[in-house]
Amino acid sequence: MAILDRMSRLIRANINDLLDRAEDPEKMLNELMREMETNIRDARIQVAEMIAQEKEIEAELQESQRESREWERRAELAVGSSKDDLAREALRRKRDSESIATVYATQLSSQQDMIGKLKQQLKMLEAKYNEAESKRDVLIARHRASQAQRQMTETLSALPGLDSFSELDRMEKRIRTEESRTQALGELQGENLDWQFAELDQDDDIESELAALKARNSGDDTMSLSSGSEPETTSPAPSDMPLASGADANDPA
Repeated sequence: MAILDRMSRLIRANINDLLDRAEDPEKMLNELMREMETNIRDARIQVAEMIAQEKEIEAELQESQRESREWERRAELAVGSSKDDLAREALRRKRDSESIATVYATQLSSQQDMIGKLKQQLKMLEAKYNEAESKRDVLIARHRASQAQRQMTETLSALPGLDSFSELDRMEKRIRTEESRTQALGELQGENLDWQFAELDQDDDIESELAALKARNSGDDTMSLSSGSEPETTSPAPSDMPLASGADANDPA
């Protein structure tokens, strides 16, 4: 039957192989899951129909067996009434019912075997579906990781070659040199400022020392005046001095 062939194909299917051969493994996996769901649903419906047929056959078998017993009872009644012809007819009907019952019994056994196989295949399909469902997220994650890795590889392969990287290294060295020069100029400027401030400090020291020297000299002058010594007077000119008594004015001095 077609349903059994589809179920067997799905049971034998290798999911990983299907994913490898698919253009879009995620879509293929989802499609496979939907197909398995449809087949499981169809298989359940078919198993249910087979079980219903089994019940019908079993009912027909029981009816044939009941009729066989009934014709046997009637044959006994006919024999008891000395009606052999009627008893013979009842026995023929009993034999026909037994033959029909035998056919139904054979058909019921075959139906039960078929149902058993369908149930077993249905369980296998359900187990495969559960396995695929549990692996679906893992397989999708693996596929996405593989895509990301491939995109990364393609991106790296699209990057510039070694010559471009060498040019980048050269530019980096040049920028590093400029940074070092700028830093050195900054350090020199800082040292110049320090020297200027140190020179100012030295000028302040000289001014302080000069002020102290002036204060010391000024203190020495004040101390000499306060000691009581008279300053020397200036002698008057000779023409201004009075003549001594008795002295001749005409005498030379």
